[in-house]
Amino acid sequence: MQNDPRARAQVAMDALKRGDNLAARKILEQLVSTGNADASIYFALAIACQRLRDKECALTSISVALEREATNFQYLLLKADLLADTGQHRRAAAFYLSAVRVSAEMVNLPVALQPEMARAQKMCAHYAAELEELILSHLANLGSASGRGNLSTAPRVGEALEILFGRKQIFPQRPRYFNFPGLAPIQFFDPTQFNWIARLEAQTEQIRVELENLLTDHNAFRPYVESRDDRPGDGQDGMVNNPDWSAFYLWKNGQLVDQNAARCPFTTRAMADVPLTRIANRSPSVLFSLLRPGAHIPPHNGLINTRLIAHLPLIVPGKCRLRVGNDTREWQAGKVWVFDDTIEHEAWNDSDQTRVILLFEIDRPDVTADEQALVREIFDAIDRHSGQRPEWEI
Repeated sequence: MQNDPRARAQVAMDALKRGDNLAARKILEQLVSTGNADASIYFALAIACQRLRDKECALTSISVALEREATNFQYLLLKADLLADTGQHRRAAAFYLSAVRVSAEMVNLPVALQPEMARAQKMCAHYAAELEELILSHLANLGSASGRGNLSTAPRVGEALEILFGRKQIFPQRPRYFNFPGLAPIQFFDPTQFNWIARLEAQTEQIRVELENLLTDHNAFRPYVESRDDRPGDGQDGMVNNPDWSAFYLWKNGQLVDQNAARCPFTTRAMADVPLTRIANRSPSVLFSLLRPGAHIPPHNGLINTRLIAHLPLIVPGKCRLRVGNDTREWQAGKVWVFDDTIEHEAWNDSDQTRVILLFEIDRPDVTADEQALVREIFDAIDRHSGQRPEWEI
């Protein structure tokens, strides 16, 4: 048995189980000295040295084990514990985080390791909270000493910290059809940068009157997503031909819907002051968007990122909200907001009444007039090539 490495390794493991750490260490060091020890032997040696309070040997041993099996959850966790025990907290945090990531990728984490995974998650949260407190304290002291602004005056810095500490995700633009590069992924735009918003908001009541007249006609609104023979109907998460999300168009696919505009003359005139997106056969689209009680519009992304979507809320019973990326907001009657719909977004009506907004698309202000003109020419060329008029979606 003395010359059988497997048998000697088993003796060492039995010694560890009964707490005879010194005996286990001697056997394991002999196995290591042969030059043929695998990662599990170094892991066991690290455990024995840890129990004997030989931190240097424990760290050396677990480091060798990780050189051989870099994604072993138990090895990562032990190294994290050893680093924390020696005061190397920043490095320890990195190994706890790595252990959590590895455990999350395991298809079936053994039951015996689940408490260890929970402990690793707790340590990650502890270090994250500690670092966050340090950063916030540093920024507060810096602002007091220098007179610079704080996080309340720099919301983008605050959001960066939310992402850094895992409370928010990174949501990029993901246009489904046309991507214009170099545009910042801004979820909701500052309404003060659009000089037409205040004038439109001032006309909310007159627009609402026209909407209320429409609502007396039960056939006025059509499902927002309607089935088409020339396109697959999958991927719409139950919204195809679903009247829970319905629309009444004033402009559709770049064309004024004459009979609908005639029913809403005030609203039609009010839109003349808005910089609507203009792409032949596609934009603008202007519509009353209706969401029935209990309805949920599933997460989705818009088609093109050179335009933005604007909402003028008209009938808002409460408990109605829109999420764009990380930012979830409730509609407020008469308050316009503007957002980038190529960032993942979804909506809910958790009330017992219908919600209706005026929805329209506008040119994105950080795309120049020349660039917008060239984008229009691109789509014109696409239509010339296909020889067909497209069915565009807003």
